[in-house]
Amino acid sequence: MAERGGAPRRRRQEEPRGGGRGEPSQSRRGAGDAAQPEPDGAPATPDFRCHRLQDSLLSSASGYSNYRGILNWCVVMLVLSNARLFLENLIKYGILVDPIQVISLFLKDPYSWPSLCLVIVANVFALAALHTEKRLATGSLSERSGTVLHTINLLTILCFPALVVLAVNSITPVGAVFTLAVHTILFLKLFSFKDVNKWCRERRRAKGVPAHSGAASGLQRANGDVPPSGGVSYPANLTYRDMYYFLFAPTLCYELNFPRSPRIRKRFLLRRLFEMLFFLQLLVGLIQQWMVPTIQNSMKPFRDMDYSRIIERLLKLAVPNHLIWLIFFYWFFHSSLNVIAEVMQFGDREFYRDWWNSETVTYFWQNWNIPVHKWCLRHFYKPMIKRGMGKWTAQTAVFLASAFFHEYLVSVPLKMFRLWAFMGMMAQIPLAWFVSRFLRGNYGNAAVWMSLIIGQPIAVLMYVHDYYVLNYEGRQ
Repeated sequence: MAERGGAPRRRRQEEPRGGGRGEPSQSRRGAGDAAQPEPDGAPATPDFRCHRLQDSLLSSASGYSNYRGILNWCVVMLVLSNARLFLENLIKYGILVDPIQVISLFLKDPYSWPSLCLVIVANVFALAALHTEKRLATGSLSERSGTVLHTINLLTILCFPALVVLAVNSITPVGAVFTLAVHTILFLKLFSFKDVNKWCRERRRAKGVPAHSGAASGLQRANGDVPPSGGVSYPANLTYRDMYYFLFAPTLCYELNFPRSPRIRKRFLLRRLFEMLFFLQLLVGLIQQWMVPTIQNSMKPFRDMDYSRIIERLLKLAVPNHLIWLIFFYWFFHSSLNVIAEVMQFGDREFYRDWWNSETVTYFWQNWNIPVHKWCLRHFYKPMIKRGMGKWTAQTAVFLASAFFHEYLVSVPLKMFRLWAFMGMMAQIPLAWFVSRFLRGNYGNAAVWMSLIIGQPIAVLMYVHDYYVLNYEGRQ
C-alpha cells in the first residue's frame, strides 16, 4: 500500500519541475497558477496572475493578420447594400433588360455589315506582312525597302478602318469599337512579327549565314535558345500556319516557338465557356438595367451645371461602372483568354498579375494587362533605353502611346474628338509620381483603387454628355 501510494506522490512532486504534459508554460499561466520561486530559493507565493504584457489585436505591433471575419463582413455588407440599390432600380424603372437590343448595337442596317467587312479585310494586312518577310528572308528585298513597306502596312492598319468608320453612316459606335480594337491588336501583333524576324536576320548575318540559305542554317530561336526537337527555326516560320496561329493566339508578342500545353483539358474548357456565357449576360443586364438609366439621369445636371447634382450622379455611376469593369476584367482576361489558349494549347497563361495589391499606379499598369505590358516592354520601352533615352522619358513615351490608342478607340467610333481619354491617361503620370512619393502601403493601394473607381465614371460622363449634346440636343 505504501508503494502504491508513494508513486503518485512522487509523480506529483516531479511534474511541476519538468513541465509535464497538460501543464501551462510560464508565459501562458492564468488565474490560479502559482508564482515561480524567488531567485534566493524562497518558497513561491501564489499571486493568481491573469495578465501579461501584450498589445491589442488591431494594433500593428501585435502581429495579428487573420482578418477573414472582417473580410466576410465587408462582403456581406457589400451584397446587402447593392441588393438594396438593385431593388430600388427595379421599383423605379422596371425590367429594362432586352438581349435582342444588343444586336442593334452592332447592326444599324440588317443588310449592311461594315464592321464584319472591315474585320475580313484585316487579313490583307497580315498577308502583306508575311510576304514582305518572305522576300526579306530570301534577300530579294533590301532591309530599307522592307522597313518602308512594313511602315506603310502598319499605318494603313490604323488609318484605313478609322477613315471607313468616319465616312460610313451605317456603322454603329459599338461595332466601330470592335472593329478598331481588332485592327489595333493586329497592328501590335504585326509590329512584333516584324521586329522578331528582323532580329533573326541580324543574328544570321552576325554568324555569317547567307540570306539564301535554307531553314536548317538558322538554329536559334527568337529568344536565343536552340529550338527543341520539332521546333521551328528562321526562316521556316514564315508560313500561313505559323502566321495565323500567332494572330489567334492570346498574346501580342511573337516567338518562333511558343510554349505549348500537352493536351486540351475538356472540363477546364467547359468551365471557362460557361463563365464566358454567364458573365456576358450579366454584363449586358447590368449595363441596360443599372448603368444606362443612371447616365440618362445625369444629362440634366450637366446642362444646368448643377455641381452638387453632378457629383451625386458621378458617385452613383461609380458603383455600377466599377462593378461592370471588374466583371469585364474577369470575363476577358481570365475566362475568354483561357478559352482561346486552351483550344490552341497555348502554354503561357499569365494574362494578369496581382494588380489588386498595387501600392503604386505604375505597378497597376504593369500588372493588370500582361500581354500589352510585355509588348510595351519588349518593342517600345527597351529599344528606347538602348538608344540612350532615360527611364523617365521612356515611361512617358509609353503612357503617351497608350493615351493615343485609348483616344483612338473612343473618339473615332463616336465621331467626335474631345481628348478626355487621352488626358485621363496622361494624368496617370503626375498621379503615379504623387502616389509613389507621398503614399505608402495601404494608403497607396487605396489611392489606386480610388483612381479606378472615380476616374472611369468621369470619362464616361464626359463622353456621354458631349455625344448627347452633339447628336440629340441640337435636333430637339
